[in-house]
Amino acid sequence: MPPVPCSRLRVILVKRNNPLTVLLGLLALALCLVTPGCNSSNAKPPLFSQAPMLRSEFIFTRAPFRECHASTLVELARGKLLAAWFGGAHEGAADVAIWGSIFEDGKWSPPKVWASAAGTACWNPVLFSLQPGEAALYFKYGVNPRSWKGAVATSSNGVNWSTPVDLPSGILGPIKNKPIRCANGDIVAGSSTETRLHWNCWVNISSDNGATWSLVGPLHIGLLHLGIIQPTLWESSPGHLVMLTRSSGDLGRICRAVSSDGGHTWSDPVPTSLPNPNSGIDAVRMSDGTIALVYNHTTQSRSPLNIAFSRDDGLTWSDPLTLEGEPGEFSYPAVIQTSDGMLNITYTWQRRRIRHVVIDPRIAVRQSVWPQSGESNASAAITPRPKE
Repeated sequence: MPPVPCSRLRVILVKRNNPLTVLLGLLALALCLVTPGCNSSNAKPPLFSQAPMLRSEFIFTRAPFRECHASTLVELARGKLLAAWFGGAHEGAADVAIWGSIFEDGKWSPPKVWASAAGTACWNPVLFSLQPGEAALYFKYGVNPRSWKGAVATSSNGVNWSTPVDLPSGILGPIKNKPIRCANGDIVAGSSTETRLHWNCWVNISSDNGATWSLVGPLHIGLLHLGIIQPTLWESSPGHLVMLTRSSGDLGRICRAVSSDGGHTWSDPVPTSLPNPNSGIDAVRMSDGTIALVYNHTTQSRSPLNIAFSRDDGLTWSDPLTLEGEPGEFSYPAVIQTSDGMLNITYTWQRRRIRHVVIDPRIAVRQSVWPQSGESNASAAITPRPKE
């Protein structure tokens, strides 16, 4: 099926950050940083329980590329998953393409190239279901994030993909994490831009199933050298959206913003209690309303990789469970809840492989340690780990 045209762009500027809100958020962050045990470089890594996994496997063990990163995941039909990532000599190399694999009949197919850009690198694929049985593959291409262009291809089976078409100028599309389809039918995608000095979050909104897009933003945190990027989104009730973001190292915390009008305007982002080592995160609102967040529960490295849960829209979190705890890089997760109710997660494993994990959320939530009223266990055991 040919890709839908992307011919119209509308830009909406969000009001600039309220200085008082930003100041209060930074003061809260400072209090957390001086809390005993919260930012001690000599502290030992916290010991968290292992996440209960029903399945844990590599999507591939051998591949024609040296490195891989930034996986994405979608359920095309019950029991059929698509996963994609970028792979090549190294991140940013001219041979880096978008590779993909299909999970069907209990196994993953050999990796194949699903999209490429002649002479330049591809980055951060994002899969999304436009309608039952049809998937869109969004990705970026360019020498570096400052020169990215957004593109999209579509497929009805995951095997044959349309020729990619560029998104309109100014629209990069979903930058790392899956879009959401809101109760009113709108597709809302988290996006972001990176310059040498500033990182800003944006939101792309489509009311016609991806044919045209509007641009909302920027959302940023002032007084920082860089800022926030790569939002993950969920809709808590019709029109009420929540955003969590990755942050630069000078902040070191996941940030949060909310919208009460379907993503057209947003509150100022503020730091949460959750740590972030300048690495990607992803979240999903499950069918019972619980939020599952996959992230690195540390401020300095991309291990460990953890999952935590929230029952109050991300205001407080359970103690994290561990997906990976060994030294190295375990990063850039993607998480979805499939039609069987399970959580399916993919992530970068040492830049050499992509790992797929299945978790029964009922078991994981039941095993989690939950905070007392007004407290967040997730902030109590933050201890940075030395860079590797």
